[in-house]
Amino acid sequence: MSAGSTLARVTVAPALLLVAWLVAALPLLMTGTFTIGPALALFVLATAVILTLGFRGVRARVVPVRQEASWWAVAGVVAVTLAFLVLQLAMCSEQIIVRRDPASYVQFTTWLTGHGSLPIPQMRWAFGGGDPALTYQSPAFYQRGDALIPQFMAGLPLILSLGGWIGGTPAIVGMAPVLGACAVLSFAGLVARLVGPRWAPLGALALALTLPMQWVSRATYSELPALVLLLGGLALLHDVRELRSGAARIGSLLAGLALGLTVLVRIDGLRDVLPVVVFAGLLTIRRRPTGLWLFAGLALGAGAGVIEGFVLSGPYLKYLHASLNPLLLMSVAVVLGTAVLVALSRVSRVRDRLRRVGVRLSSGRVPDVVAVLTVLVMIGFAVRPYLQTVVRVPANADDRMNASFITLAQRANGLPAELGRQYSENSLYWVGWYIGVPALLLATVGAALLSRRLMWRRSPEWLLPYAVIAWTTVTTLWRPGITPDHPWAARRLISIVIPGLLLLALWALAWALRQVRRLGYGRGVTRATAVAGVLLVLVPIGLTSAGLMFTRTEQGEVAAVRSLCARLGQGTSVVIVERVTADRFTQVIRGMCGVPTARTVRGASEQDVRRVIGRIYAVGRRPVVLGALPSSVAPYGEARQVVHVKTRQDEHSLVTPPDGTWGLTIDVWMSEPLRS
Repeated sequence: MSAGSTLARVTVAPALLLVAWLVAALPLLMTGTFTIGPALALFVLATAVILTLGFRGVRARVVPVRQEASWWAVAGVVAVTLAFLVLQLAMCSEQIIVRRDPASYVQFTTWLTGHGSLPIPQMRWAFGGGDPALTYQSPAFYQRGDALIPQFMAGLPLILSLGGWIGGTPAIVGMAPVLGACAVLSFAGLVARLVGPRWAPLGALALALTLPMQWVSRATYSELPALVLLLGGLALLHDVRELRSGAARIGSLLAGLALGLTVLVRIDGLRDVLPVVVFAGLLTIRRRPTGLWLFAGLALGAGAGVIEGFVLSGPYLKYLHASLNPLLLMSVAVVLGTAVLVALSRVSRVRDRLRRVGVRLSSGRVPDVVAVLTVLVMIGFAVRPYLQTVVRVPANADDRMNASFITLAQRANGLPAELGRQYSENSLYWVGWYIGVPALLLATVGAALLSRRLMWRRSPEWLLPYAVIAWTTVTTLWRPGITPDHPWAARRLISIVIPGLLLLALWALAWALRQVRRLGYGRGVTRATAVAGVLLVLVPIGLTSAGLMFTRTEQGEVAAVRSLCARLGQGTSVVIVERVTADRFTQVIRGMCGVPTARTVRGASEQDVRRVIGRIYAVGRRPVVLGALPSSVAPYGEARQVVHVKTRQDEHSLVTPPDGTWGLTIDVWMSEPLRS
């Protein structure tokens, strides 16, 4: 097997394996039978079929220029990927106590690993049938009737469950570095296909060095599998784009399935794959059968994600209705519009008119105008902070809580308190922090040149990747839709924006070197230019990430929870009487300790708690009261400290790139009330 074929197979394998796992796992989850035996059996079968079919296109067309692919390129990509994996495993955080999304995903996964079905029962029987002073929900776990519904889509928890079955909680959090390494590998594959195999190691290194990539790969974030599926889907489609055989049809189906399944991981994936719908329509208009197969795979994957969302994650989608409903309407409009365009193209008169329009757009000054507009868009984002200040008026309790958090972060950063300030106008500057101004300028030049080439109907292999990158980058930069503290807000950029701009920057650098050679300069000048270009890309990235590259956060949580579970024992019913502890530990104790847990409602009195304690004793169980301070639990018995975690947490920087960490202390006190 050639170096090019090896590189092609290795870099699409992560996406194909994720597709196989999700295809096997989702039906089991939907039927409430997601257990290790059936899941592994179906996974082995799905893997054998999907890898065999997925590699057929790779065998048919080695990427992208046979003579350029070398074993040095393959070795470089593998070396960067493995080095990244080792570093991330060593720096991996233990975010399992619920404060933000990673711990919520871990708790979601923990429940699936142990029970294999949803929803989560509230176990009111353990509190004497429930009490008006008690509630059972907590952040990321919605109370609906007698059940608890986890927040978020099920894609990432389904993937993390494999780690949970293999090695429990440490393996669940350890899946993040593995997924991060898969993302680096997949990105190298797309660089090899669109820029050249010899650029693949540099692409892998550039992405691996960025602070957002390191950060999201140390905790369980949904952006990781979504990025693997997206990059792998684009690579698969690239490999079969010029084939006419059955391999092209199956490859297009698998590519569409990978792209569509990003919706099962992140509901925002609906926005990211809208250009794929239009692209499939264009292929169909050109009488390419791969268009229908691509759309079929996309519809299957995205449809599975939407169905799972509404069936198992309904409260989460309802919470997102303000942004989700317009996205759903837009998706329907794009699908219907594309279908109408395909239907009209069957009419010869319309087809001829469309062809004439295409010829006009690809001639004259139109391509130059498009290139200039591309640059102007980036300039617009650069001057946006001088023209706009984005403010969001809190409309509900969650908005008010986020606004309060931002106010606290403003004070910590020495900024004036501005209620509702979102800082979204700085989004392009966020990107500049993480990839550097030189790479950002190169990406702008690359985007402009490629837009002109695409208008000239050249570089057709770039059409879909460029559309996905441009569409998602512009929409994300305009409205990041995330709490703006960093590095937290960087997760919105890592899904497509940062990899996409790095890809464009590398293409621009490769183009510049070709121009140097065409101008007749010797090897010395060409090599010096190449070295300078590589340094311009890598050095700013490394300078930003250096301060946190070897810094660990969120340590000691796994051991602390294990100790807490041992202290609680079996046959207990836990009542948490203080808000912060309840937010952090309600689902942790219920899921990881297997102990029924409830929290008191706002305004509950000491008399209410004592009534609940009596009802717990009445059903033959032992009550335990938890809180953050001794004074919270002392009224009900002797206060004993059962959790003390002193660690570091991520910085909450608003207007400068993050370069440090903040202290974090988590304390829990317990009392065991005596029977009255």
